Formats: sequence, structure tokens, C-alpha cells
Amino acid sequence: GKNRQFTGLGNCISTIVKQDGFRGVYQGFSISVAGIIVYRAAYFGGFDTAKSALLSDPKNASFWTNWAIAQVLPTGSGIISYPFDTVRRRMMMQAGRGEILYTSTIDCFRKLYSAEGTPAFFRGAFSNVLRGTGGALVLAFYDEIQKILAKNE
Repeated sequence: GKNRQFTGLGNCISTIVKQDGFRGVYQGFSISVAGIIVYRAAYFGGFDTAKSALLSDPKNASFWTNWAIAQVLPTGSGIISYPFDTVRRRMMMQAGRGEILYTSTIDCFRKLYSAEGTPAFFRGAFSNVLRGTGGALVLAFYDEIQKILAKNE
């Protein structure tokens, strides 16, 4: 379309490098990594913790029990880590533009909070939560595979 900022991937990268330098390509990368760490720590750590807290014999839980517990975790993990994702998107969206709205990740957090308040960090979180079903299946299957491998040792 006529209103697109970039015509393709190559044009996007070259425009960003010309306007922001090579660092511009990685705008928002550090906050992406931080968000992934928070998400995965809550996700995997929460699964084992929840199983131990809720079940008398967590190592022998059925697939469906594991899936039910795992279904709750992506929701919680997604909500906990969503502010990082929001800041990441905001940082990435300024790449290739003339004006720089945020000078750093911390600056983005501060400006977003002061201009739009806490709800801004969670806009769109519900649609992200809906994608958690696949994550629940991954955890449940992972646990089943661990049981099979433990039996074969």
C-alpha cells in the first residue's frame, strides 16, 4: 500500500541502518530478552511449583492433570511479562523514524506510565493469553516425555 513505511524486509533494514545506525536494528532487543526470561521463569518454575503444591504425587500426575495445571501458567506468565512486551513493541516501532520518542528501555517505561498509566502496559494482553493453550500442551507433553525417559534409564 501507499501508506506503508517500508516496501519490504531489505528496505526496512537499510532504512533503519541509514536513519538510526546498526544499533537501530536491535532497538528493543534487550527488553525482549528480559521479557522472555521473566515469562519462561514463571512458566517453567510455576509448573513444577504448582504441581508440588497441588498434587500428592506430582511425578505420576496424568497427562490431563498436567495439562490443566499448565493451562493456568501461560495465562499468569503472559500477564506478568506483558509490560516488557509492550515496551519492546514501543521501542521497535520507533526504529526507522526520524523522531526518537524513547532514549532507553527505562525511559520508555517512565514515559508510557506517565502518559498513559498502568493500563497501557496491559493493552492487548487478553489476545496474548488466548495463545497459551499451545504452551499448556507443550508443558504436558514435556512432562510425559520426561516420564518415558526416566522409565527407560
